[in-house]
Amino acid sequence: MPKRLFRRKSPQHVSEELAVQQHGLKRSLNAFDLTVLGVGAIIGVGIFVLTGTAAAKYAGPGIVLSLVISGFACLFTALCYAEFAALIPTSGSAYNYAYATLGELVAWIIGWDLILEYIVACIAISIGWSGYFVNIMASLGMQVPAWCASAPGTTPEAIINLPAILVVLCLSALLIIGIKESVRFTSVMVFIKVLTVIVFVAVGIFKVKTANWVPFMPYGFGGVMTGAAIIFFAYIGFDAISTAAEETKNPQRNMPIGIIASLVICTVLYLIVSAILTGMVSYKELNHPAPVAHAMNLVGYTWGSALVSVGALAGITSVLLVMLMGQPRIFYSMSRDGLLWPWIAKVHPRFRTPYISQILTGTVVALFAGFLDIGTAAELCNIGTLFAFCIVCGGIVVLRQTHPELQRSFSCPFVPVIPLLGISFCAGLMLSLPRLTWIRFAVWLIVGLAVYFFYGIRHSRLSHQHKSGVHR
Repeated sequence: MPKRLFRRKSPQHVSEELAVQQHGLKRSLNAFDLTVLGVGAIIGVGIFVLTGTAAAKYAGPGIVLSLVISGFACLFTALCYAEFAALIPTSGSAYNYAYATLGELVAWIIGWDLILEYIVACIAISIGWSGYFVNIMASLGMQVPAWCASAPGTTPEAIINLPAILVVLCLSALLIIGIKESVRFTSVMVFIKVLTVIVFVAVGIFKVKTANWVPFMPYGFGGVMTGAAIIFFAYIGFDAISTAAEETKNPQRNMPIGIIASLVICTVLYLIVSAILTGMVSYKELNHPAPVAHAMNLVGYTWGSALVSVGALAGITSVLLVMLMGQPRIFYSMSRDGLLWPWIAKVHPRFRTPYISQILTGTVVALFAGFLDIGTAAELCNIGTLFAFCIVCGGIVVLRQTHPELQRSFSCPFVPVIPLLGISFCAGLMLSLPRLTWIRFAVWLIVGLAVYFFYGIRHSRLSHQHKSGVHR
């Protein structure tokens, strides 16, 4: 039994598996497309919502330091991701990386963990999108009826969050049609929200008062660390880039460029925006559903508030699109390996996208988004992501020992120092999350282990290959 739990797919086997697939996913993305996907996934809820919330509740002006800490955790991890993505250019992200280095059981845990990460993130983001959409419609004089504007229990009249359901279903349909078409749509959304950020910086810098940066850490360094753990939600989008490796042209070159470039661009924008935001108004004023737009209102830029709201809606739309793209490719990869039911891995004969898993993901997210409040979604998503990042960093150290002979088109520098720093930063952020989040995460993993031992371990492709005498 122990050997079965830790059987591995070699990186060479993954490459051979992709080479013989005649009806796999369509390779159409280049380095620019991947960078757009990354920026599209990273700049959204984090920059338009969480920076203000984390500053008001936890970090104060020290939110800049929180972003630096989270940024370093992501940078160390991104270097590890880039090596894996170039070496194992397949759908599945950290799931496949773990399968090639740490074995099937760890891969299952990571895959199950990523399902939680993407599903919960999509639910939270779609609910946030709905809130901005309802507000914009109200400002235009078109009031969305209260009974269909939010989840039951949020207001006395609320029955269903219809905007959240509709945006998930529409974006899911777009993703079924094709990945390239989805990237074109994302490119437009990215242009709008980056323009919005630039306008905010250009006008907001003249309203900065240095007195608002004092005290810098009103809740102490512990508050900065908690702020870093919460704001980490803003960064998780670069993980979604690696799920598109199987749809990327020349992934050995383009995946590292897309992952690192998008992370660097977004980190710089986050630091500038958070510094200006906490300088424009007191951090105490930022506990608001739309803190950036609210700050513009407080300093007299009402036109700027409207512009930020439109940019935020575009930003959240692109994040939701990329997250909805990532989840089905985790399902697809796990199903192809036999750990989930084979019908999940079906590829559309015309569009060559994983349409069954896309429909499944869109349906589940839409149902929950329509009837649930955001609650602790961001915290649950963060702990799942941080756990996956720790495994990826550890996997690089293991792979350097087990397969030193592999030709790497991109190598993570200073191994094992960089991976160990990534593990340390991510583990530190995990410990800053509430205890209840850990309990919920443990329950999810226990359910996942039950599915694996009742189904996955017996239907694994590696299990069938072992029985037929094929060994890796």
